[in-house]
Amino acid sequence: MTSQQAGPATGSPAESSQAGHGFGTAPVFLASISTILGAILFLRFGYAVAHVGLWGSLMIIVIGHLVTIPTVLAVSEIATNRRVAGGGAYYIISRSFGTSIGGSIGLALYLSQAISVAFYLVAFAEAFEPVYEWVAATYAVEADPRWVSLPCTVLLAVLMLLKGAGLGVRALWIVCAILGVSIAAFLLGQAPESIRPDGFYLTARIEGGDAFSLVFATCFPAFTGMIAGLGLSGDLKNPQKSIPLGIIGATLAGMVVYALVAIKLAQSATPEALAADQFVMAQIALWGPAIYMGLGAAALSSALGSILVAPRTLQALARDNVLPVPKLNRLLEKGWGRAQEPVSATCVSSVIAITFVVLGDIDFIAHILSMFFMVTYGALCSVSFLEYFAGNPSYRPTFHSRWYLSLLGAVMCGLMMIQMNALYAFVALSLMVATYLGLRRSRRGERGLTAILQGTMFQLTRRLQITLQKNRAVKSEGGWRPSIIAVTRFGERRLGHFDLLRWISHRHGFGHFIQFFQGEYSFTEEIEARMQKGRLIERAEVSGAGIFVDSLICPSFQMALAQTLQMPGISGLPNNCVLLEFDKEHPEEIKETAQGALLATESMINVLILRSTKYRFGYRSSIHLWVTEENLANAPLMLLLAYIIVGHREWRQAEIRLFACFNSGDGGRETQKLSSLMTEGRLPISKHNVTSVHCATSEALEFEVSLRSSKADLVIAGLTDDDIKSGEAEQALQCYDGANDVLFVHASEPVLIE
Repeated sequence: MTSQQAGPATGSPAESSQAGHGFGTAPVFLASISTILGAILFLRFGYAVAHVGLWGSLMIIVIGHLVTIPTVLAVSEIATNRRVAGGGAYYIISRSFGTSIGGSIGLALYLSQAISVAFYLVAFAEAFEPVYEWVAATYAVEADPRWVSLPCTVLLAVLMLLKGAGLGVRALWIVCAILGVSIAAFLLGQAPESIRPDGFYLTARIEGGDAFSLVFATCFPAFTGMIAGLGLSGDLKNPQKSIPLGIIGATLAGMVVYALVAIKLAQSATPEALAADQFVMAQIALWGPAIYMGLGAAALSSALGSILVAPRTLQALARDNVLPVPKLNRLLEKGWGRAQEPVSATCVSSVIAITFVVLGDIDFIAHILSMFFMVTYGALCSVSFLEYFAGNPSYRPTFHSRWYLSLLGAVMCGLMMIQMNALYAFVALSLMVATYLGLRRSRRGERGLTAILQGTMFQLTRRLQITLQKNRAVKSEGGWRPSIIAVTRFGERRLGHFDLLRWISHRHGFGHFIQFFQGEYSFTEEIEARMQKGRLIERAEVSGAGIFVDSLICPSFQMALAQTLQMPGISGLPNNCVLLEFDKEHPEEIKETAQGALLATESMINVLILRSTKYRFGYRSSIHLWVTEENLANAPLMLLLAYIIVGHREWRQAEIRLFACFNSGDGGRETQKLSSLMTEGRLPISKHNVTSVHCATSEALEFEVSLRSSKADLVIAGLTDDDIKSGEAEQALQCYDGANDVLFVHASEPVLIE
């Protein structure tokens, strides 16, 4: 081991300062272009032109770059907004989506990179095909390509361990130069007369050739090496400059080379000749052996690019403690020497590569790895799109892509996965989901998608609220839904109204719970209010309540209520209900509640008043509605609230019963109207649960309530306009004394059940 790598440096988080090698733009370009111009260019592009023609081959190049170009633009944009530390693509994804999602993608990406070393070296062994034929003819021995690929893998691993990335980059210069000479020899060559076509045809192809989708799936992986240089991010002197220039330049150069090669093949050989000989390029080139040298250089350069990148991805994963064994994380996160060479990670990557070289035929795994790469590219495009949509002022890249290009790239990645092989796509995604669930269990406190989606949801909510406000004069054609604001001074000390609000706003509406603190505003009071608010938010999370919690400091309850009534609803539309409450055992609270009800009624807002008891809604198995002749106008709102409440899982076994109390001769007809209303409104109330009760006096009503509803878990009753505005609200709120928890309802607006 050289003196430069004499000892390890302790691991640190992936974003910690790393010395690295201080590379410039050239290594990024070389690592990317060497992976793009791989073995498929030499071995399978003649097959593509033969089976789908020149026009089809050019379409494959164009469609393939609908994925690659948006991806490199997205990566370039992200790289110019923040310093991309070691780990490249994994670093970007994990810092945007969290280490649970980033780790599941990162592990798949690492395995793809490590095993790709084996694939490229197997392809490198193909370059010795003439040697194998000579050995077979001379010595009558069937040569095994692993005679070449296995020693080369071991040699490459040893060199990387002893010399590190510096040697790898120097080697890239040499093999890329050979690759360039080989491609030039092909483009400048001329095919022999025996295989030349009699003309230049865009659509010429062999009879009974493979379908376009199959040819596309075979050739598409050739274009997907464009972010190989991103893996060197921790070793770059100026990543914000080198990454965009390197990967964009490599992608565009690769696209041009593939197009030129396709045109040259179609111009130089018939489809039959292209299909018959996978080394047909050697017949066309100025010097045939240059193609074999080019194939070897392409495969070797791709292997070099992968073995440079894979250990750095693994090192970044270990620094984030993604691996399940803590000791393994500590071992693999270590960097050696000033350049922080990932020696331990290189050992692991080399063992994986050697193992797969020995295995030989691993086509199934090859397809899975292609899917892993596609998920990575889709995730990178998604990060760019979501960052744009979130509109965060801290996102200030100096290189700008376009949001629709990032969205196109993400969508195309998904479509290409299905196009290539839906089964393999499903298997790959299933493996990644399983990995994510495992990581999520060990990282319960992590915010995951929250960080990046918070800004996205902010923008979405903002736009929806503006749209709703613009259409505030238009009544919803979808029917009435509750938008309730609850104001209380008791907070955690009394939770009946909190529970009622979460039941009503669970699915069908919106709930805004405000705890009122009486006093003059001060910073000290604000801190106390925030602490109480935090506890209520925790309770809301534990109970699964979809309500918004807030606090308000004000000199009086009336002033607090007046302020809240002027607040816009969290749905973007005005609140249409206010929820107040008092304790049956504390009648002194009724006066304040009645005054609040009057203020809300004068503001034309529906009033809900909960009279709570220690019963706390009992078993949540029965809701009784009492509709009298005086509060018949409240019946639709009462019925809708009962229907909404029983829709909550805690009330799923509840039965709704309706008692219609009339003291006139029209009682039967009104009861029939209520029954028809429930039937036409599709409310889950059986006609057998509708009872007509004759109540000539208020005393008779009290008797009937005590008789029929003393064990009901919730009683819903009406309040008239006169009850609230004539000063009789305090008396009305003490009615139904024989019942437990009672919800008094006053509809200030007509509520229709359609």
